[in-house]
Parts: sequence; structure tokens; C-alpha cells
Amino acid sequence: MKPILTGEVLIEVPFHDVDAMGVAWHGHYVKYLEIARTAMMRRVGLDFKQMQDWGVIWPVVVCNLKYIRPLSYGQTVRVKAELLEYQARLRITYLLTDAASGQRVNKAETIQLAVDSGTGELLFECPPMLTEAMAKANV
Repeated sequence: MKPILTGEVLIEVPFHDVDAMGVAWHGHYVKYLEIARTAMMRRVGLDFKQMQDWGVIWPVVVCNLKYIRPLSYGQTVRVKAELLEYQARLRITYLLTDAASGQRVNKAETIQLAVDSGTGELLFECPPMLTEAMAKANV
């Protein structure tokens, strides 16, 4: 499936993300996904805080990760996010690769649902600000 929108960041694994063996704790990978997802959404002028201010929040309801190789302290990882769907949900896939060698480190996918921040009700239609931002960006 061809991505609708992509975003990419480089992250150097910081000391506070690793264990005593110098390996990144598995839970920190989700943080790296969030950084790439935010960079991707900002490419069309949207930020999750901005959407929250408009009354829409996007909780993650599915998060699948496949660990292929460990990340180590000081290693630079390229995190690429690809938006595959954006109606009442955001479906995003991710690929983490070692920035120096290009070797795959991790594959992931998240699904987020649009929720009215005031009522907590699930929104079954794409929030207008997202549709407008995508149209404005020719996505």
C-alpha cells in the first residue's frame, strides 16, 4: 500500500534509554515512534496538541512492534513513519534502521482512533481539520 504521508527523524540513543548492558530498553522504541509520528504530522501543519485544542484526541489503540536487532547507546537510528489511512483512525507503519549501515532494527504499526476530547465519544468521521490539512498539503 502506497503511503499517504511520510516523515523521518534521526535519533541518537541516549544514555538514559539503555540498560546496564548498553542496550536500549524495549519500551523506549515506542517513544521513538512518537517522535517520528509527530514529525510526519507536522509536515502537513498539524500537531497533536493543536488537534486536542480543537477537541479531538488520538489515543493509540493498537501498537505492534517487531524487534529485529537491538539498539545501543550512541547508535543513530533512522525512524521512518508512513501514514496509510486517516479517516476516523490513523494507521501508521514505521521502519527503524541503523543510520550508518541501513540495517533494519525494528518494524512497527500503530492505530489511533479519533475521540471527542470533551465527551470521550469515538468519532466515526474524519475530523475536518485533518481533512483540510491533507487537502491543503495536496496529500
